[in-house]
Amino acid sequence: MSHVPQIKIPATYLRGGTSKGVFFRLQDLPEAAQRPGAARDRLLQRVIGSPDPYGKQTDGMGGATSSTSKAVIIGPPTVAGHDVDYLFGQVAIDRDFVDWSGNCGNLSAAVGPFAIANGFIPPARLPQHGVCNVRIWQANIGKTIVAHVPITHGQVQETGDFELDGVTFPAAEVQLAFLDPAEAGDEGQALFPTGKPVDTLDVPGVGRFQATFINAGIPTLFLNAADLGYTGTESQEAINSDPAALARLETLRAHGALQMGLIQDLSEAATRQHTPKIAWVAPPADYVASSGQSVRAAEIDVLVRALSMGRLHHAMMGTAAVAIGAAAAVPGTLVNLAAGGGAREAVRFGHPSGTLRVGAQAVQRDGQWVVTQAVMSRSARVLMEGWVRVPGDAF
Repeated sequence: MSHVPQIKIPATYLRGGTSKGVFFRLQDLPEAAQRPGAARDRLLQRVIGSPDPYGKQTDGMGGATSSTSKAVIIGPPTVAGHDVDYLFGQVAIDRDFVDWSGNCGNLSAAVGPFAIANGFIPPARLPQHGVCNVRIWQANIGKTIVAHVPITHGQVQETGDFELDGVTFPAAEVQLAFLDPAEAGDEGQALFPTGKPVDTLDVPGVGRFQATFINAGIPTLFLNAADLGYTGTESQEAINSDPAALARLETLRAHGALQMGLIQDLSEAATRQHTPKIAWVAPPADYVASSGQSVRAAEIDVLVRALSMGRLHHAMMGTAAVAIGAAAAVPGTLVNLAAGGGAREAVRFGHPSGTLRVGAQAVQRDGQWVVTQAVMSRSARVLMEGWVRVPGDAF
């Protein structure tokens, strides 16, 4: 019986925020996978273990959730004033595609540490003790992220006492600044694709909803929880065990993508699951997080629940947190109104695993709202490093 030997590729398995992913240096990939295209997609799918009709990714590095089915490619900077290029691939679990349409904010926290550990930052830039600022070019969306990475004894500090809801163990804090997070658009309406902080989403057979469409961190559409029949305190199990609810939310997301101009036909939404995100918001209320801890209404400004790759996220996507912060900073959006309205430069929101604070600065220029930066803290840690192995004919 014929067989194809496996090949091994240098790789690092990292946790960043509430996500995990397999990181590669661009130069370490097989030549055919160093360029965008089918060969790269097939290789990353095989590494992660997709597409898997069983939905388990048993024969790969993926963890069978959107948060753990991710791949990252780090390369030399292609834009002046940056230290590295960062390219993110969201690998579908049971479907045959890799979505390159957006960033992963959680794994962004691991890019700086990876860049330092893998020689992308000159040794002269590293303090013996302190913080190393790594300027990252996020190649998926063409934006700059600055990671403030703690350094101890000249090495990346990974352990510490910073606690992040959704992550079991404390670690070292990595502060992230997402600069000018709105994607470029026409007529100065990049932040709000429809030009309005609140619009109407009209979905035949489903209903008419107030919606905030925003393009910051990642394209996101926000709805009012009450309009969906929700409270904003929903658990992962409550939503993900309800196929009818997931189907309705996907229909709303697809129509939102169309209204935001991200797709030209509803059929395209099926292969663009990573963007846009769909989320719902509500005023603060008491609830119990997935860890069993009590979250009090007085501790938060707003409740948010968001879907990732068709499922309710166990905590909050980092890029969606940027969108939440940006929307909260602009008076009149659904997020801002649910948080009590008015001007604000930071918001603490409740998600299924607990709470998260994100800051954002919004200003008006020529009558249009612009978010200059969004800031939040995450953590990152190397879980394993060495090589991944894939069959030689995988790509």
